[in-house]
Amino acid sequence: MRLARLLKEVKRSYRGSDVTRRVRSFDDRTGLETAEGAGASVFDHAETANEYYALCTAFMVWGWGESLHFAPLRPDESLEQSKARHQRLMISKLELQQGMTVIDVGCGVGGPMRRVVREAGVRVTGVNINELQLEMAKRLNTESGVDHMVDYEACNFMDMSAIGDATFDRGYAIESTCHAPDKQRAFEEIFRVLKPGALLWGQEMCLTEQFDPDDNRHQAIKLDLMHGIALNDIATFKEVNHALTEAGFDVIEGLDREVTDGPSTPWYQPMESRHGTLGNALHRLPWGRKALIAGLRAAEVVRLFPQGSAEVVRLLDRTADAYVAGGKTGIFTPLYCFLARKPL
Repeated sequence: MRLARLLKEVKRSYRGSDVTRRVRSFDDRTGLETAEGAGASVFDHAETANEYYALCTAFMVWGWGESLHFAPLRPDESLEQSKARHQRLMISKLELQQGMTVIDVGCGVGGPMRRVVREAGVRVTGVNINELQLEMAKRLNTESGVDHMVDYEACNFMDMSAIGDATFDRGYAIESTCHAPDKQRAFEEIFRVLKPGALLWGQEMCLTEQFDPDDNRHQAIKLDLMHGIALNDIATFKEVNHALTEAGFDVIEGLDREVTDGPSTPWYQPMESRHGTLGNALHRLPWGRKALIAGLRAAEVVRLFPQGSAEVVRLLDRTADAYVAGGKTGIFTPLYCFLARKPL
């Protein structure tokens, strides 16, 4: 059934387009962007990120689940259980109360949104530039029975002019503002739509203090990550906090949630081995990803899957390798989490 649903989502996503050409174009654009450095690209970064999710979302959901984010892992939990625990931490930190209005900045396909609605009883507005992800979020919200508690805005979070000032009681942005070409401006726009006193939770992909800009290996990993995740740049913890402060927020806390108390599993472990989490799926592992690529190439020959599907998974396979390299060297984390408040 899962494979049948994947096929349905892939065909719905690609809609007869030339996927092979699109992947090559994406590789060319992101390769040039990372080679020239942050801010030097002639391409529209928002469109590059939009294309990345248009190409990859169906396979990402199939491989990683509906919550397209990382979480601190424990050996006695499955990946999904760890993500649920992490989302509940966010709900607690935001002090959500029934009846509040909440903005989900870069909502993906709505995995965290559905938990927030069900467990906190709040009304959520999901903002997303990618219409395919919004369509999937709407279908999944309807299937989950929470669609009546969700509103949607198809727009770039850098410009949410369709939303009025001081609209929301709370906000969160999970691995979304890492795509912002100007992080301060992104936070300023979020600041604008929050009410005075509102709390904001964010989860950012960041370089750690172990990153050495003069180390060629470190720079190569950074470029691989920027290429594979369609990032304009990768900020440090201090740069995230500075952008928040300059946007007007008071930063209450900011820390790498990978540094946890008690038994823990590295955040990248599900992409490297079956050890460290319960029931890790085989297709997340290096050999499983390679087998999937080979299987998709065969399926393309008999026209079961659209041409170019294997190239999309090849892109995700390279990205997974970059994640593991960044995590194992300690220079990168997707778990820099902050809590900030808009002053009264």
